[in-house]
Amino acid sequence: MSNLTLSRQEIRDVDRRAIEEFGIPGVVLMENAGRGITDSLCRQGCTGPVVICAGKGNNGGDGFVIARHLAIRGIKTQVLLFCLPEQLQGDAAINYLILQRSGLAGSIVPALLYAEWLAKELAGAEWIVDALLGTGTQGFIREPYLTAIDTINQSGKPVLAVDLPSGMDCDTGESLGACIRARHTATLVAAKPGFATDSGREFTGTVEVVEIGVPPLLIQELRDAIKI
Repeated sequence: MSNLTLSRQEIRDVDRRAIEEFGIPGVVLMENAGRGITDSLCRQGCTGPVVICAGKGNNGGDGFVIARHLAIRGIKTQVLLFCLPEQLQGDAAINYLILQRSGLAGSIVPALLYAEWLAKELAGAEWIVDALLGTGTQGFIREPYLTAIDTINQSGKPVLAVDLPSGMDCDTGESLGACIRARHTATLVAAKPGFATDSGREFTGTVEVVEIGVPPLLIQELRDAIKI
């Protein structure tokens, strides 16, 4: 699947069809994604500590699954949640509840994010996992994500981006005002069009495609549609 590239809308359609037509619950896809990204992070030589910066969408939900699987492997992990828990919905909320019940929920980032506070939280990390914003992000990046992205970039720590670097336009590779500069991007199902652009390559670092359990029949239909 390494030569398959899917746009923002195409990747939405893959998720929707996997859930609606093939009957795979979204929480199963999220579990597969988080476990696969954990494997990717460990292949980078990560032994911890890891700080996971999680937003309120499914990208953050992937981060919650990663936190649990890192803990299972005995890797010290801290989760920083960049929203209130009650703002989480669907599969992300399910996985955050699991973290809470497991004693792994971590810290809720203050609404008024100070760069100095975040810098201290990141200082002890071996790796930072960027699970802030996903492929659906469009428009200009707003707070607290502007400060978060800038502080992560200035930390000097290696960053693994979940699906794509937060702040990148999935289809164009352009920065939406601030963008994570990752050492490694573990992208889900297929590469994104923006990764192949000059601007995108500045942000992604190395790119690895992570399978999430999408049926081969669905992938073949996509390949046939775009004649790969």
